[in-house]
Order: sequence, then C-alpha cells, then structure tokens
Amino acid sequence: MSSMSSVAGLSKYIKTLPKTRFSIIGITILSFLIGSAVYLLDATPNAGILQDLIYGGFYGIVVFGITSIMSGALNQQVISGLHGINLKIKHSMFLSGLSMTILGIIITLGCAASWIVHSDLFLNSMLFGCVIIYGFNTLVFWATSKVRFTIAAITGFIQPILILAMYTLITFLFIDTSFMGPVILQITIKALIAAIIFVLAIYAFITVIASPFQKNLGIGVLDLLSLFIAHMNEGSNSLEGLFETMGEAIDTIVTFVSFKTNEGIKALFISPSVHPGPLGDLGGSNMPTILANKFDYFTMVAHGPSTHDFNPIAVSEIDKIEYNVKKGLEKIEYSQDASKFIRYNCDKANIGVQFFNEGMVILSTFAPEAADDIEFGVGLTMMAQSRSKCNVKDSIIVDCHNSFEPESGEVLPGNAEVFQLIDVIDKIDADQNKASIKVGCHADSMPTLDKQEGVGESGVKTMVVEVDSQRTAYVLFDANNMEIGFRQEIMDAVSDLEIDEIEVMTTDTHTVNTLSRGYNPIGIAKRAEIIEYVILSITEAINDLEKVEVGTGTEKITNLKTFGPKNSTELISTISSVVAVSKIIAPVLLITALFIVFIWIFFGVL
Repeated sequence: MSSMSSVAGLSKYIKTLPKTRFSIIGITILSFLIGSAVYLLDATPNAGILQDLIYGGFYGIVVFGITSIMSGALNQQVISGLHGINLKIKHSMFLSGLSMTILGIIITLGCAASWIVHSDLFLNSMLFGCVIIYGFNTLVFWATSKVRFTIAAITGFIQPILILAMYTLITFLFIDTSFMGPVILQITIKALIAAIIFVLAIYAFITVIASPFQKNLGIGVLDLLSLFIAHMNEGSNSLEGLFETMGEAIDTIVTFVSFKTNEGIKALFISPSVHPGPLGDLGGSNMPTILANKFDYFTMVAHGPSTHDFNPIAVSEIDKIEYNVKKGLEKIEYSQDASKFIRYNCDKANIGVQFFNEGMVILSTFAPEAADDIEFGVGLTMMAQSRSKCNVKDSIIVDCHNSFEPESGEVLPGNAEVFQLIDVIDKIDADQNKASIKVGCHADSMPTLDKQEGVGESGVKTMVVEVDSQRTAYVLFDANNMEIGFRQEIMDAVSDLEIDEIEVMTTDTHTVNTLSRGYNPIGIAKRAEIIEYVILSITEAINDLEKVEVGTGTEKITNLKTFGPKNSTELISTISSVVAVSKIIAPVLLITALFIVFIWIFFGVL
C-alpha cells in the first residue's frame, strides 16, 4: 500500500498549478527582474543603476518574457495537435515560466562569475541554460504527454530557439551591429551539439528505467505515468486499459446479511472479498459507494479480506459483484433468530461476533494495535474455521480496518497475527440464545467534510441491531482506514447513548488517496466534527428501529478481472527497484552529460 499511496500523494502538484493568467504575470515580472540583474551585473556597467534597472527590465521582458509566453502557447498547440495528452495551456505556460526561471538563474550566475574571472560569460551562460531547459522540456513532454521521443525532442526546441532568436535580433539591431553570420553559425553549432549530448543522456536514462516495466509487466513506464497524470488531472479512466494488459482473472467470494420487513428488504450488509483500490476513481477504488448505489435500499459495503492483489482493473467489474449479490438474495431464507453481540480476543486479535439465522458476522480488528489488509487466503481460513466451529452456513468476515499508522503491515500467511485470529475464533461460544431482532439504519454523507479529511462519497452509515434488549451499533465510514486511537475515542464519546456495543469500521475506499496525503486515514483532522456526525447517525438509527427478519448468503464471483496475486506485487517491487536504480543512474548519467556540455560550451573551440 505504501507505494500506491506515495504515488497518489504526488497528485497535489498536478492539481495546484496556477491559472494561465497568473503564470503570464509571473513570467513578465520575473523576466523584468532577470533583465535588470543582467544589466546591473554585466551589460552596461557604466550606466546608472536606475537606467540599468529600467533598460535591463525591458530587455528581459522582450528576450525572455515574450518568448516564454509565446513558447507556452506554442508548446500546448504542438503537443495537442500531435495527439498528446495532459498539456493544458496552464500547464504549458507554467512549464515555460519555470524553464525561464532556470535559465535566468544560470545567466545571472554567469554574469556574476564574469566579475570574478574578468571575462564575458553572458553568451556562454545563456547557451548552457538553453541546453538545460531544452532537456528539461523534452523530458517533461516525453514523460507526461504520451508522445514519441522525437516529437518531445523537437517540441522541446521551441522555447530555447525563440529566446536565442530574440536575443540575436535585439543584439544585432540595438546593441552590437558586428553580430554577423559567422558568429551566429558558431553559436548554432555549439548549442546544437550540446543539446544532442544532453538529450541523449536523458534518452538513455528513460530507456534504462523503462526496461523492467516492459519486461516484467508488459507496459511502458511513460504510458503509466502519462495516463496516471491524465486521471489525476482530468478524471480520465484510460489507465484502466493499461491495467487490463497486466491484469488477470480471479475467483473470489462475496458474503452478505439481509434484513427485511413485510414491505421488503430494509437493509443489506455486504462484505466482498474484493479490494477497493488502487486509487482515485480507477478500478474498484470507489466500489463501496458504487456497489451500494446499485441497490434500492440501505446498503453498507464493508471491507472483506482482500489486498491490492484483488483491485478490480475497471469500474465495470463491480457489476459482477452486484450480479452475484442479487442472485444470492433470491435464495435467502429468512427468520427472526439472532444472537447478542459478543467480543473475544487473543493477543492482538479482537473480534466481535453476532449470529443471524443460519449465519454469523465476525468483525475483526487489531486495535489498538496497527494493521492493514487481511489477505484473502487468511480470510478463507477464518471462514472455514468459523463455519466448522459454530456449525453455520455462512460466515461474513469483515476487516474493520480501523487502526492505522504509516508502517502498518498486511496480515499475510505466516504472520503471527494469522494464528492469533485462528485462536480467537476457537474461543467463540456457538451455543448462543436466539431472539427476535430489530434493525434501524441511517446514512449521512457528512457534507461539511470531504476527501481532505479522509471522508469518501458515502460519508458514514450506521446500522443499530437490537436483540434481547441489547443494542449494537455498526458504524461504517467511507474512508481508507482510521488514525490509530480514533476508534477508541469514538467509542468513548458515544458511551452515553442508548446502545450497549459499538464497532467502528471503514470501507477502505481509495478515492480519498488522490489528495496531498498518500496515506489519508480518517481522524487526522476534525475529529470532534466527525464524532458529532457519529452521534447523530446512531441517534437517528435508534429512532428507525423496527422488527425484521434476517438471512445470510455467500456467493462465488468468477472471472473477476483484477491486478492479480502476482502482478500487484510485481508492480510495487518493480517501482521500488526502479527508484533504487534511478538514485544511482540518474546522477551519473545527467551530471556526466552536464559536465561534458559545460566543458564544450565554455571551453570548446569550433
């Protein structure tokens, strides 16, 4: 999960780029300052300071500012015209402004160095800076716009050529009339060779890091990056097509509890062994809301035992879960029999158990200790053991997903936590007295909170179950886990309400992972406000209590297209290895190339 969330955290930089007009204003101001600095340091040392500031400022606007604004517009038109993606006008203008700033810093440093070495380094500094921004622009276009390297490399020339052309024109017309053809030819050859050296280093670097993705997963790393940006920037789901290339079909299960009155189904509690990921609105990330909305009655979609291996590759795969739940509902047999809610624990493993008709619900948590997803195989073991131990037809396992810290690990086969879960299930008393049941429900979208606070589209849903005068509140947040300790804070805050037991769960939706935090569990911010929503939701659910019949079901889902048990791990390990290798290769290739370019421009002889 850490790799997925770290990538998701980058989305804040895509979302927060300034509007086009602000970039243009910034380019104008910065170009004025760059020109003033050049004149003060180098161009006209005998003029007055005020003249240097004014003349230099206008020189900077003409040479650097106007050309950068032009390139911002042209770059966007060229990339879009050649079927590139992501490069909106605000992105292109910001890129031009950033490139101009890099160039300005290099030129200013070169002018300052001129005073130290008593030699005019302005022109060479400009050439060196233009080569750097050429490589930078080429890399950005190639990596983010889903265009070929040749298109990116040609488009990357636009800003440096405009700046050098404007500099040549202004110099020839107003400053130095001896600036003739042979000098221009020398500058052109020097800059061209330097650009080729630098861009080949970039090409070599990208080729090296792209190889593991193509070999291990059959996908292009730049396609992955470009489509990821398109999703974060525009909501495009084109990335799902790439997932389909690397995904595989699996078989899994969905379990559920149905509560009905004489008028029909009142509430549905679903626990699919399908993971709501990977992030944003891709695949099954918003599955808890999408699946719940497919039913015409109150529906809670809890987090079943599953990891990122079981992320659906497309939103359409959720239809298969819907189909199997509706198929199972047609077969359910109902009764009024239910038991009280009882807790059991063994070491770190804690479960809450309640029997419904011929089935049972097991709410599993490691709180107050931290934990992440329970793997599907572990969940199957828990189901098989509890069915055998308690002689029930259906066992609905829920990973409450309610105690998180950044280093939380998944519960995988071989972990000590697995045996703790097995041992705690052995403690369940299957001989529970059964009584009639009442259920009350309430859903609140929590409109004053949003993804920034870790709250997904469905907000909070609460179901209060009353059996033999005991009231148990099932509180489900549409969130990706919960800040460690917040569960207990909620439980303490509602202790005065007319309930006897409560468990707080999260859906593990990954829609909330598209903002500034890669990890974004509920409870990081606005805890008091969240608790007020819980209190209101429980109160309203109590007011909604009425007698119901209950039934349980288990259905197998076949041919669900997911990341797959191997590919999810392969993707994360490939990303990790590429990052590790890049830390070595990138500095070696790029610094070596820059050193060669520097020597060629400042000391090379044509």
